[in-house]
Amino acid sequence: MFSFRTTPLDRQEDLVLRRGSLAVLCNQSAWDPERQEYLFENLYRKGNLRKVFYPSGGLFGELYAKSPGSTGPGISGYVPYETAFGMSGCRFIPVGPAWEDGSVLEPSMLEDVDALIVEYQDTGSRYDSMTALLFDIFQMIHISGLSVSVYILDRENICGRQVEGTALCPGSSSAAGLEGIPHRHGLTLGELANLFYSEIGARFPLHIISFMVRPATQYLMPWSIPPRPDVPGLFTSNFYCGMVLLSGTDLSWGEGTARPYEVFGAPGLEDWLRKCDAETVSDAGVFLRRTVFTPACGRWEGRPCYGFQMLPRPGVPYHSVAHALRILGVLVAEGADVDVSGLAAVVGDEVLRGYVDCSVSGEEFKEHIKLEEQKWIRKARRYMLYDDQLTRVKSIKTINNE
Repeated sequence: MFSFRTTPLDRQEDLVLRRGSLAVLCNQSAWDPERQEYLFENLYRKGNLRKVFYPSGGLFGELYAKSPGSTGPGISGYVPYETAFGMSGCRFIPVGPAWEDGSVLEPSMLEDVDALIVEYQDTGSRYDSMTALLFDIFQMIHISGLSVSVYILDRENICGRQVEGTALCPGSSSAAGLEGIPHRHGLTLGELANLFYSEIGARFPLHIISFMVRPATQYLMPWSIPPRPDVPGLFTSNFYCGMVLLSGTDLSWGEGTARPYEVFGAPGLEDWLRKCDAETVSDAGVFLRRTVFTPACGRWEGRPCYGFQMLPRPGVPYHSVAHALRILGVLVAEGADVDVSGLAAVVGDEVLRGYVDCSVSGEEFKEHIKLEEQKWIRKARRYMLYDDQLTRVKSIKTINNE
């Protein structure tokens, strides 16, 4: 049973919401500016909230950069969420998708739950761990036959309606994200849930509540509360889907700085920067500002990295995936000191990987992206719940201006 609803959660008349045992899957963005409280605080006061599932990196992302092997309760000064929020009798449980190290949500965790309420802000990309977890949960409920109703409090796409890149093929590395989803998908959280629900042939009750009736939509922009610690601001989403590809190289994408995914570089690039023609790596949608940054953690921690900061040009279309791959292609072609050996596992597409080492031409690259994006838009249209349509960037600059 599927429904799309246009009244807020607290005005739903479903008996399962009023008298059933409830669980919440959320991150820190599940906050109501009118009540000035989190969704789980409101539900707890009503007396039927039993569990809160939150990302393994912490409800607020505060454990995101923890040392390997450490856990929340083992960190000095850690106060359990149940204590911090005064919610005795409600369990807070960290969970993550199958591809992450950490707790995987098992059927037994939902056996005493009648309804699961989902509210979080995703990153608009196929790399999003919370959305991967949501897909895993849908499959788990469907396969196990659990009697659980799922309510999605829909969210706008933080990246807007633009589509970028190619759909991930089956059998690709888990580092490349969700199968069948392009790098930047353009759908809302509810529309993605609608797609998952249909593709696995699920029959459990799924109810999607329009983001238009969320009080926060009237007061907050989608990026007002960071969906993850490394997606902190207004501009981050412009570059995220492309710059995440740098995780398959030895370049820094700004982890451990105030501008993750907005800066990139490495300690060995100072010579290349002196000699390069900035025009070869420029793009109509951004300004590139030469810079030096020193990551406080992560790759190249404590070492000066030489590279660029990207600044968006307002109102100019920008294809972050194509631009990131072109930057890597130029670095490879000009013999810069950069290792791209891990790129294939992240990009998840042989044509896109071949473009970086120039075994695929710019025209073939552009045509491949065009066809894949058009294919995704046709498919995604069946699951859309709002009138605004998906778009794509039609003009892409390639290596050597091909």
